This record gives sequence, C-alpha cells and structure tokens, in this order.
Amino acid sequence: MSELARVGGVVGALGLAVVIVGPRPVWRFGGLLAWAFGCATLALWLAPKGHDRVYAAASVVGLVAAAALAWLFRRVPWSLAVAVLACAPARIPVSVGDTKANLLLPIYLVVAATALMLAWEWFRGDTRRGELGLVTWPLALLVAWTGVSFAWSVDHRQGAIFLLFFVLPFGLLAVGLARLPWRLGWVKVLYVQLAAMAVVFAGIGTWQYATRDIFWNPKVSVDNAYAPSSWFYRVNSVFYDPSVYGRFLVVAILASVAVLLFTRGTVALAALVAAVATWIGLVPSFSQSSFVALGAGAVVAVAVLWWHRAVLILAVVLTVIAAATFTAYAAANGFERATGGRARLVSNGVKVALDHPVVGVGAGGFRRAYADRVGLKGREPKAAVSHDTPVTVAAETGIVGIALFAWLLAAAAITPMRRWTSGPIGWARLAFGLGLLAIVVHSLFYDSLFEDPLFWGLLALGAVAARAAQAEAEATA
Repeated sequence: MSELARVGGVVGALGLAVVIVGPRPVWRFGGLLAWAFGCATLALWLAPKGHDRVYAAASVVGLVAAAALAWLFRRVPWSLAVAVLACAPARIPVSVGDTKANLLLPIYLVVAATALMLAWEWFRGDTRRGELGLVTWPLALLVAWTGVSFAWSVDHRQGAIFLLFFVLPFGLLAVGLARLPWRLGWVKVLYVQLAAMAVVFAGIGTWQYATRDIFWNPKVSVDNAYAPSSWFYRVNSVFYDPSVYGRFLVVAILASVAVLLFTRGTVALAALVAAVATWIGLVPSFSQSSFVALGAGAVVAVAVLWWHRAVLILAVVLTVIAAATFTAYAAANGFERATGGRARLVSNGVKVALDHPVVGVGAGGFRRAYADRVGLKGREPKAAVSHDTPVTVAAETGIVGIALFAWLLAAAAITPMRRWTSGPIGWARLAFGLGLLAIVVHSLFYDSLFEDPLFWGLLALGAVAARAAQAEAEATA
C-alpha cells in the first residue's frame, strides 16, 4: 500500500498542476481526476486500520454535504470565499485509534465541494483558464516538483501528510477562489467578516491573559508555568498555537490599515477601532514572528503613502526603537535564546539543504533528515521541526524547488502592485498584498506557509483583484 500511496502522491500533485495550467476543460477535468486519485490513495494509506464503517459513513455524509455546498457555491460564488475564511482557524482535535492530530476538518468539506463544483463546470465545457494570473506557472511547477520529490522522500509519512492535508486541498481551493467574478460588495463583506473574527478572537485572547486560562494546547500552559516573569503569559485564543493566532490577527490588522488609508468618516473610525482592539489581543500572544510580520506590513503600507513625511518619520523611529529593544534583549540573553532556539534550527537546516543541494530530501523529509544529521532520537522528534519556510523548501526540494519558490514569491509580490491605482480596487489589492506579505514574513520565523489556507486564498484573491484592475484599465483606455 505504501508504494501505491507514493505513486498516488506524485500523480495527485501532477494532476493539480494540470488543473492550474490546463489549456482546455478536458485537460483540467482529467487533472482533477488525477488529483482525486492521489488524495484517495494517500488517505487510505494514512488512515488508522479497523474503522472501516466509520470511514464509510463519514464519506457518505461528507459527500452529501459537499454536494449541497457545491450547489451553493455555484449559485452564490463568493460564498466560497466566506466559507474558506470562516473555516481557516478551525483546527479540530481528532483521535482515531492511536493517532491524534489537529485537523482543519471543516475546510476539507469546502475543498470537496469545490472539487465537485469545478468538475461540473469543466464537464460542461467552461473554457476559462489561467485564473491565477502571474502566479499560475510558478505555482503549478512548484506543486508538481513537490509531488515528484515525494517519490524519494526520506519520510514518506510526513510527506503524505503534507501533500494530503495541505498542498493538494489548498491548491485546489486557490483555483476555485481565483475563478470568482470581481464583486466589490463581497470584498467588503469579507473584510467585515475578517475584522469581526479577529476582534472576537482578540477578546478571547485578552480574557485568557486576564484569567490565566489556556484552551487546547497543554504545552503552552507548561511553558507559561516556567515563564521568567509573572507578566509573561502566552495565549492562543481559539487557535492551537499562539503564533498562528498572532498571524491571523496581523492579517486582520493590516486589512484595517488598508481601509484606513482609503476611507474617511465612520468607516475609517470603525476600522481604527477594530485594528486597536485586535492589536490589544495580539500583545499577549508574545509572538515575535507576528510582530515582525506586522512591522513589515506597516512599513509597506506607509510606503504607499510615502509623501506623508511625518508618518514615515514616525514609522522609522518606531522601527529603530523596536530593533534596538530586540538587540538589547539579544545581547543580554544571547541571540540563541532571544530567537527561541530558532537560529540553531535554521543553521542546521541550511546544512541539511547543502548536503542535498540538487533535489533535496523529498517532500516532508526535513524533520527526519534534520534528526539524522544532529543525532536526535525518536520517530518524530519535535526538536527537529522547521521554523523557516525557505530553508524547508531548499532542504526538501533542492535548488529546483527553491528557485520555483522564489519565482512564486516574486510573482505574488508583483500581482498586488502591478498597474496599481487608488480607488476601491486599489484598496482591495493593497489589503490582499499586505496580508500575503505578513504571512510570508511570518513564515521566515515560524514556517507553516503552505499549511495556512489564508496564504493560498490571498494568492487567489490577489489574482481576482488584479484581473478586475486590468479590465477597468482597458475599459477607460
């Protein structure tokens, strides 16, 4: 079964690549079938044994629910984006046999519905293609190469998990989202939804800090018990990890910043209140990576309005103060401790990449290769978890993968600002771009870039907004 799963992972990734770049509906429909085959073989291999009736019942119920959602997505296309955002934080603890994990179960139902919707559209001959714009080819090639690297992965179990639960489902979601027709009203709905979710999550995080009560993750409670100061108490709100909680709040804050830059009156005041309330909840996450991501997004937002010299000077001063504070802390406590031990992880990860420079250790192989290099014991040593996405990509997929990854990031950076003009579409493009920037910067210190559905969603929505901007420019030319 493991050999079939290995073949299925490769076939599924190649099928997804065809779905992304396929020139004709029949090609994309065939790619979707290959994608489904890959998902099925990986799921059968990873599923704990002895629960066949549970799996069968869940499959029937899930298929019926997915069909109903697919009908909704066809009738109200932007309900897909609303559903993805609503499900993005929903990691549910699952225990089947001896296997325990925190899975984005609700969003996988949305993925299944998206697959049915796309299958129906391509079966009926929908000729739209290249929906992802500039990121179409780099994304397709990176997905394909990642899937191919699964064939030589030194850790097939982790590689299968990475493909089945992240790359394959979220890649298909990106295609579905990128096909949405531009509707400014629905973009506003998404912003209100994002801001409201962030304020609620921030409120829960603030309550956790005040009551010293943590949900889901016992490791955070243990870390807090050994904190050097009583005021240092990390919270995670409804998320499993404080850094993931912080990243979501940063995306929401930057969306509010984009609104503040282009609106006035009551709307701007509401965005300011939402941003401040969210920031208050961000503080007790004590997520260094989240604050760095917020700083990067704020600098870019200020650069958009560079002519406001006073604001620019203030941003520079705040950046210098933040950098000086961190430098002082690092000098007093040691750089390794100041970065939470991540400097060592990155340096050893680079060595793993240099040991396998051409094709890497294969998809999902970073942890096993890292553990073998430094002598860590155990099947899944937690001390070998990567904290830097570029290093992970380089180690697992070699120079080919890191080159495709760089191409993808370059295309993603150009998409929001290409032919940028102010106005409603410009505001939306800036908001999507700032959110994407924050997630990428965050991944330099925490990894989990491809594991975040918001990354894939913002890639797609950025392409939708860029397409709308081009159509507007052509209409006024």
